[in-house]
Amino acid sequence: MTQTGMRVLVAGATGRTGRVVLARLAETAATVRAFTRDADARDDLLAQGADEVVVGDLLDAEDAQEAVVGVDAVISVVGSTPGIDAIRGNLVDGDGIINLIDAATAAGVSRFVLCSSIGVGDSKDGIPLSMRAILTAAGVLSAKKQSESRLRDSSLIHTIIRPGALTDAPATGEILVGEGGDSVSGSIPRADVADVLVRSLFTEATENRTFEIVSRLGLRNSPNRLVELPWGGPSVEPAD
Repeated sequence: MTQTGMRVLVAGATGRTGRVVLARLAETAATVRAFTRDADARDDLLAQGADEVVVGDLLDAEDAQEAVVGVDAVISVVGSTPGIDAIRGNLVDGDGIINLIDAATAAGVSRFVLCSSIGVGDSKDGIPLSMRAILTAAGVLSAKKQSESRLRDSSLIHTIIRPGALTDAPATGEILVGEGGDSVSGSIPRADVADVLVRSLFTEATENRTFEIVSRLGLRNSPNRLVELPWGGPSVEPAD
């Protein structure tokens, strides 16, 4: 997939990771559409690199359908807040992303990149037991597992990225990529995650695969099943 003429939807654009994804995409030739539930965030999103802003709720199937009209690719970085969102019932990590996947499939979207999390599915041992217990009780891990499964079962060309614990540290540019669930554990800056999500759009070798990622500095325990990928797209330079 080339950058020229491509329209990319960023779902979850107002989140801390979503805003970094917007900034990374702004460095490409793609037209960037931000999707948010917060109508008051429109001006901020345009200032941060979005060319278009769509306001809606992914838990509403019609809003999801509107979001993907005319879109070539989707990067989803939506997520729930354990405790708060669990009280509301349906989690955007599950039903919301599933609505987005179904809408993207029906609209003929070419590419879908999903930001999930280490701890989901066969990567469950990659997070500390205490955190796993919290996320399990909140229903977050099961919701993310359902959306991962829906994406794999869809006809969409997709990449699933499972980052470790997210930090707000500067990008390191040194990312360890594992594949196979029980691969890597630890932490990673959001800026590094955003780089991987964006570059996955332009890297054929990531198609229809699931990866776990941490930064080299954030690695916890010994890594397994590391893979090297011929990354395309814009690269990120580590901070000084």
